[in-house]
Amino acid sequence: MDRTAPYPAHWEADVVLSDGATAHLRPITPGDADRLVAFYARVSDESKYYRFFAPYPTLSSRDIEHFTNVDHDDRVALILLVGDDMIAVGRYERITETEAEVSFLVEDEHQGRGVGSVLLEHLAQAARERGLRRFVADILPANRRMTTVFAEAGYTVDNRYEDGVVHAEFEILPTDHSVEVMRAREHRAEARSIERLLTPSSVAVVGASRRPDAVGRALVRNLVTGGFTGPVYAVNPHARAIAGVPAYASVRDVPEEIDLAIVAVPADAVEQVVLDCAAKGVHGLVVVSAGFAETGEAVGRERQQALVRTARANGMRIVGPNCLGIVNTDARFSLNATLAGVLPPPGRVGFFAQSGALGTAILSDGADRGIGLSTFVSAGNRADVSGNDLLQYWQDDPATEVVLLYLESLGNPRKFARISRRVAAAKPIVAVKSGRSTQGVPLGHTVRPIEAPQAALDAMFRQSGVIRVDTISEMFDVAQVLAYQPLPEGRTVAIMGNSGALCLLAADAAVSAGLEVRGEPTRFGAGAEADDYRAAIRGYVADPDVSSIMVVFAPAVDASSPEEVARALAEEAASSPKPIVTTFLGGRGIPESMRALDELGVPGRGSVPSYPSPEEAARALGHVTDYAEWRRRPRGTVPAITGCDTQAAERTVEQLLGTDASDGVDLNPDQLRALLATYGVELLPMIAARTLDEAVAALQHLEGEVVLKATAAHLRHRPDLADVWRNIDTADEMRDAWTTMSATLADPAEADFVVQPMAPGGVPVVVRAWEDPMFGPVVSFGVAGVATELLGDRSYRIPPLTDRDCAEMVREIKAAALLLGYKGGIAVDLAAVEDLIHRMSRLVDDVPSVQSVELNPVLVAECGLAVVNASGRVAPPPGRTDWYTRRLL
Repeated sequence: MDRTAPYPAHWEADVVLSDGATAHLRPITPGDADRLVAFYARVSDESKYYRFFAPYPTLSSRDIEHFTNVDHDDRVALILLVGDDMIAVGRYERITETEAEVSFLVEDEHQGRGVGSVLLEHLAQAARERGLRRFVADILPANRRMTTVFAEAGYTVDNRYEDGVVHAEFEILPTDHSVEVMRAREHRAEARSIERLLTPSSVAVVGASRRPDAVGRALVRNLVTGGFTGPVYAVNPHARAIAGVPAYASVRDVPEEIDLAIVAVPADAVEQVVLDCAAKGVHGLVVVSAGFAETGEAVGRERQQALVRTARANGMRIVGPNCLGIVNTDARFSLNATLAGVLPPPGRVGFFAQSGALGTAILSDGADRGIGLSTFVSAGNRADVSGNDLLQYWQDDPATEVVLLYLESLGNPRKFARISRRVAAAKPIVAVKSGRSTQGVPLGHTVRPIEAPQAALDAMFRQSGVIRVDTISEMFDVAQVLAYQPLPEGRTVAIMGNSGALCLLAADAAVSAGLEVRGEPTRFGAGAEADDYRAAIRGYVADPDVSSIMVVFAPAVDASSPEEVARALAEEAASSPKPIVTTFLGGRGIPESMRALDELGVPGRGSVPSYPSPEEAARALGHVTDYAEWRRRPRGTVPAITGCDTQAAERTVEQLLGTDASDGVDLNPDQLRALLATYGVELLPMIAARTLDEAVAALQHLEGEVVLKATAAHLRHRPDLADVWRNIDTADEMRDAWTTMSATLADPAEADFVVQPMAPGGVPVVVRAWEDPMFGPVVSFGVAGVATELLGDRSYRIPPLTDRDCAEMVREIKAAALLLGYKGGIAVDLAAVEDLIHRMSRLVDDVPSVQSVELNPVLVAECGLAVVNASGRVAPPPGRTDWYTRRLL
């Protein structure tokens, strides 16, 4: 049987190895024959012996043909490339329908870089696509590296020692443990790749110029004047020195090693620079040059794709192109590789911005406020390095306590949700996402727009613990509290000040921000002294019912000077376990008189933030309070749901798709019933009734009370039409219902009449689960009806859902009171609703071919529920952006 499959281009991937360098992975082809021979010649005799269990110095012509000609089904081989050189190959050969033998060969120079684990992940994913469920391998006992690869992959490996060989067998279906192992490796590798960019020992500026107004000269000047601790080299074929640093004609001509290259040459010359950097062994690139995808022209997009492809294939990560640059304020590096002449002071805030154009203004605003940065990355077109990469790095960076993100697009929202939830549990993340009204993607960002509604994106941020704000100014407002003040332990706020009017405004603003004002504001009057403020703060700090303190201060005659009051506030804040925010003289930022300076002379913990108005202070404090509350809440666990048979669902979908369903299939009720049953969801029987006789026959078949209803989309939820007739239990009642509804709704054939068993009464709700091209699976919930549709009263979550996620999802809609017995109504079975949501979220998460399922309506009673109607669609599975393999997008 010929099982040869077309070349699987979707198996190609750029990957990050354990040392932070990149490589390219792809299936082998016959054209790799010479590459395979050269690779094999570099492999040591010992490694060859471990692979073939015998001396095998060279490959014969037959070997070469066999190894490079595979069918991408029964015989699969994936190779790893750095530049044009193969450094490793992994392959499997099918033994039975569900089992294959797996083997690896890694060039000795590249062993210990995590190559084997990457190959195993991708081979296992390819094998699962081809219906395989199990790998076996024979390993010589001395080959400890390969034994370790299998043992540490997260699978349950069965090892047997027979005839001097270790025989290993293991299931390759993803498990919680194997996914956890994969993501831990992903985290370490991606964090290391960013560390290599931000902690260089030497920097070269390619495109440095002697012209005072040139970009290249500004980069050299900022590196030198910024105090970069390593050597700086200028690359310019027409100069010997620029801005006091030595210049060379090419990167290749620099006599010393180069860790980081800043590229500022015309766009059409960048690719050659990348090749020169690859030959030199440069670790990373910051491309400030414009003229790529942001132009909107095909040549620019192609140039950007080639740039990323070349850099990654040669082991390098790229920041940019069309970016402002990167900053690391750590005194060990003092790296200002940007075009910005003014930087904020050193501090504990990490900042990622996608916009190069806004970068300078953002940094200037931060400097004016006195907010100190640990690191800053401007990604520009975000062709490679993204916010996800920086989150991986900042999670373990001891110099960063707060993360700020200015996002214009999300290349991998599912991965962002996963990583940010983990980071936010320890370090607050504040994000501005532009394009709120349009969901558009800027030119240069090679990602698709998000099709999910804006509310789903908001829910993803909340679910992940990310503080989403609307403007850059608001982002800094929140950061001022997070960077310098403790987190509040509750929602109560005490208000004090020397202006009754400002205190009242502050109280109103606090309530609007979701805070609870503790008692009446303390009004000192115009003649208040610094000791009055000091005493009031101490009283509130001692009050267990106060969680945070807001101070309003306006200049007054016959009172302590502002400096004295400021010192009093700063002294009390230094030891306060509760956050203190102020509107001090209408200033914005960290007033110098209220800064707690650290050993470097920059604002540190205990510095008191100020805002121009009480509204801005309360809004910032409200965001911080929400985050602190999210952080205190239990995350919950993903519950074990019985009756979910993923393999049965996959078989059902495969049968539904058949061989001629490249565009997908809309499911009829019987098909939906079969699919839902694989995940333990029962859909009420539904019998089409095209004629009165068919309706009467359906009544007799179903027995008991039934309903006659119109299911045509244009008739649903029409308040002016009766589209359902209930409690029918005789043929005469069916005739009356048929006659009346036919007269009201016109042609029964166009109305799509159906007969169903009478479901128990209850509150109608809607559960929808679908596959978004960018998000992956999304789940929504709401009460059924026109009002929900008009008001958009739905909750959203991104699977996998914890029990806490699901409980909050059901209760956060505005109409939730209807589920809890509003005005004498029934209190419905919320546990049954949550169980149903879990099942639907699992279905779309586990089986990507399920493009969408909508259960509408679901009648929820006091005990149990009934799924009355549903619609669904299956389609060939999309290429998810967060799968069971590590890859750069």
